[in-house]
Amino acid sequence: MREIKESGIIGGNVRYLYEFYGDQEIHQTGKQPFEAPEDYIWRTNNVLAVVFGVVKTNNTVFPEEREGGYCARIETHIEEVKALGINMDVCCQGAMMIGQLPEPIRDTKDPMAKVLYGVPFSSSPKALKLDYKADVGNEVVRGTGFTKLKPLGYPDWAEITVILQNRWEDEDGNIHALRVGTGIERIMEDIPEWKNDHMVVINYGDITCQPYYQDYMGLKNDPETAYHAINSKGRNVIVQEEGWAAEDVEPNHLMIHFITSCGKAFYGGVGNTLWIDNVELVM
Repeated sequence: MREIKESGIIGGNVRYLYEFYGDQEIHQTGKQPFEAPEDYIWRTNNVLAVVFGVVKTNNTVFPEEREGGYCARIETHIEEVKALGINMDVCCQGAMMIGQLPEPIRDTKDPMAKVLYGVPFSSSPKALKLDYKADVGNEVVRGTGFTKLKPLGYPDWAEITVILQNRWEDEDGNIHALRVGTGIERIMEDIPEWKNDHMVVINYGDITCQPYYQDYMGLKNDPETAYHAINSKGRNVIVQEEGWAAEDVEPNHLMIHFITSCGKAFYGGVGNTLWIDNVELVM
């Protein structure tokens, strides 16, 4: 738990940001970015922003007691910002993933580029197993901070995603990938009681002709939804999914993420909540 005091111009509140390792409390009053322990591969989108010197935080993933331990509660909510008499309401989607989210955030431009999903990985698991429950289907609200909140009249859902890629970098520093394995489950109904040992099966190769295939399982090349990575030159670049790998191609990168809103940034079903626990890969 990081304890951070926000800037006085936006109220000077003390806020708490959670990550999921150990029991350490870090009391932080300024602009110090989060640094993960060496063996910690998870990351929430609980984040510190410093925009034009103003310190602001957002927390959408919380620890919640469960059976003598803790699970993660992930939620979509409205973050209210008041500065100089102006109200700026931002819709913040909840997310927990393996990867990195470098701090501090400096602006709201190109939000997908700020998250570096995934870690190096060279095995071929059969499934992702977890316990979960969900409260979903709330109406999507657009909240960019620059205009009034706008309900859009359609429901929003949560997603569980596990993707395996084979990535490579060309001589110009562009990162390319083939999609090796895909396991994406969109949660489109409330699950009020814990569903334990739930399996998200990972399917290998081109799945576009399979009866279970949905458009949201497809390759990600749209700049608004594409994954990003830091190349060997230290630049943040799009990971260009070039196609579906043959079934015998080995992966070299793994992505796992849980989100409470499946639309683009700053659009979300306010109140959507996903609880997760006991996450593991089944080999």
